[in-house]
Amino acid sequence: MVTLHQPELDLWEVPPTTHRERVVARSEDRVAWIRARSRGVTATDVARLSSERALQSVLQDKLLGSGFGGNAFTDHGRAREPEIARWVRANHRIEPSSTLFHAHGEPLHLATPDGVAVHDGVVVLCEIKTTGHAWRSIPRSYLRQVWWQQYVLGAERTLVVWEQHEGFVPVAAEPNVRWVERDDNEIHMLVGLADRLLRLMKGEARR
Repeated sequence: MVTLHQPELDLWEVPPTTHRERVVARSEDRVAWIRARSRGVTATDVARLSSERALQSVLQDKLLGSGFGGNAFTDHGRAREPEIARWVRANHRIEPSSTLFHAHGEPLHLATPDGVAVHDGVVVLCEIKTTGHAWRSIPRSYLRQVWWQQYVLGAERTLVVWEQHEGFVPVAAEPNVRWVERDDNEIHMLVGLADRLLRLMKGEARR
């Protein structure tokens, strides 16, 4: 007689959740969205974490507020993003998103990608940018932002879409696109920096 042994299950292990189960806030609820972002580390924050000095700068902005209310370039980006998002949906089947998500098991690791989809069971994201310069490659700060979003949502790839403009007029009929694959080595480093930022935020809050 053959005895079959069932694998032992760790009763304390938390099963992984999908990104749909990790919604923190939606941008329509602006107050909740801003409050949640202020308490955690977002992809926008992580994009800036390039050095010790940069980390201290992000820390000050998290504690005191950046004071940056936008300019003509950010206004142009906000105006163009819905149009570009519609193009992405039509050509790449990625739905626009303004939802704030948290990472599995990390409620203060946050991200709001510009687009989210599930293709053949795999989560893919979209990040939209407008720029007044021609890009030879995707700027490193945006790559940090993309890798962080992939970590938070459990995504494998991100379609980075950028539209170049001259005098706020698009130079081409269609935007540029490039897929960025998940990089777990980069993600590991970013998670370490984010956790350090959170510890500093917590320490300052206790003073």
